[in-house]
Amino acid sequence: MDRRHFIKTSAAASLAFSAYTLPAISVAGKTRPYRTALIGAGWWGTNILREALAAGESKLVAMCDVDQNQLEKSYTEVQKLTQDKPKRYSDFRELLSKEKPEIVIVATPDHWHPLITIAAVQQGAHVYVEKPISHTVYEGRAMVKAARDADRVVQVGTHRRVSPHNVSGMDFLKSGKAGKIGMVRAFVHYGGGPGEVKPDAEVPKGLDWDMWCGPAPLRSYNPAIHPRGFRSFLDYANGQLGDWGIHWLDQILWWTEEKFPRKVFSTGGRAIRKDNTDAPDHQVATYEFEDFTVNWEHRLFAANNAEKGENVGCYFYGTEGTFHMGWQNGWTFYPTDSKKAPIHQEPQLHKPDDQNIKELWADFLASIKAKKRSICDIEIGHRSTNMALLGMLSMKLGRSVVWDGEKEVILNDPEANKLLSREYRGEWKYPVV
Repeated sequence: MDRRHFIKTSAAASLAFSAYTLPAISVAGKTRPYRTALIGAGWWGTNILREALAAGESKLVAMCDVDQNQLEKSYTEVQKLTQDKPKRYSDFRELLSKEKPEIVIVATPDHWHPLITIAAVQQGAHVYVEKPISHTVYEGRAMVKAARDADRVVQVGTHRRVSPHNVSGMDFLKSGKAGKIGMVRAFVHYGGGPGEVKPDAEVPKGLDWDMWCGPAPLRSYNPAIHPRGFRSFLDYANGQLGDWGIHWLDQILWWTEEKFPRKVFSTGGRAIRKDNTDAPDHQVATYEFEDFTVNWEHRLFAANNAEKGENVGCYFYGTEGTFHMGWQNGWTFYPTDSKKAPIHQEPQLHKPDDQNIKELWADFLASIKAKKRSICDIEIGHRSTNMALLGMLSMKLGRSVVWDGEKEVILNDPEANKLLSREYRGEWKYPVV
């Protein structure tokens, strides 16, 4: 492993991701901003768009959402940020055909990421797509191929790869100051209770529910699913492991030189939750790598004061000490030698929602101009997403799986390999590599 020097402060760490001075697209000796479109105008999509507009390199030409209520809310906010008058669409295909955007932000629910991203790069756009990139493994493979075939930059929204304290923390780990790492524990612990069953309801006016479900199974509309509950419904997402887990599993893949685990086993269930959701309210997954082991765990109940420290992140267990890569509390290294003081790094996060989209968007623009792969390239996002998806797959099967990451196949298990893809509904066709 290459050993780099530890960056002592987050200020130093952030130098690599300071504000870029970027020219816009050059046309006949003049410059103009990128024609940019947002597909998925909810809470997080609007967060991304806000930073895109603040960067000053985009002309917002279109916005799209199957829920006109969300679309109008986002549009109203956008009008406070720009003089652009984007056209509004409910079908991404019409938007891509008519507007021919050069940049597309894909911030829809997870099950829509693959088809929209593939369509956008094939139309000629560069894409910023939210994590996880896909709902099944082979969708992600198709997204990587589409990006490469079209020679487009596809940035995945794993913004912790540019967060200053994550950058300096990763440099600390790779410098060897924590010693040899033999085990990593990634976790998200939040409180909660049984919840309640919400009855199905009439589809709200302005929402195209059939299009919202799209290639996924069509089920009755329920307010527990939309607009922000879909992550706990396995038809449309992959629960806490697919949502939060990818961020921390991505941190582990960033640290190691290994690209994928060799073996995965997961178990979990719904010991507490009694609501409409079907994702596990607790889950444990073990990932066996060649040189170390990863344990993932989440719990959506029993918040408490007994487990001190931040309730999200990764603990890297090394021969020289334990390193906690956190979020809102930054990172802390606890030396094995009790005579040595812990080392701590504060975070540098942006509001709202304590994120680093600004830095990731700057890298996205710089990558487009330099015609190079971005720091959170689609292939990197695919491998991190696969870790989460394989954990869910193992839990559904009730047994471990042996993963050939080069060929992207589960060895000696035809039943498991069937779960690497799924049937699409209606007119929608599963992307094929």
